[in-house]
Amino acid sequence: MKLAGNKVLLVEDEPIIGFALEDMMIDEGADAVLACSLAEGLRLARQHIFDAAILDVNLHGQESYPLARELLRASVAVIFATGYGMQARPDDLADVPTVTKPYNINAILAAFP
Repeated sequence: MKLAGNKVLLVEDEPIIGFALEDMMIDEGADAVLACSLAEGLRLARQHIFDAAILDVNLHGQESYPLARELLRASVAVIFATGYGMQARPDDLADVPTVTKPYNINAILAAFP
């Protein structure tokens, strides 16, 4: 998936990582929208139309799975980002691509379907 011209939701609870990810998306020509919590990500997903999303799995102790499900139902391309490696996920989200932190733009581009 090319990111240029696409609106991408970024949900990351670590500000430095979130800002770096936002910069990567902007450098690729994407319209990036950053959220720092699950609640903020859900609010944005309900208020805007996104083409893609990169979701940190663990957001201040909450998993981003409910948001991923909502985005997938809306036909949004979703990838997970995690610092915990390939941890087990619910069966309905087992096929969602995952990048492991620290990641780079090449890993992100390769993960998008």
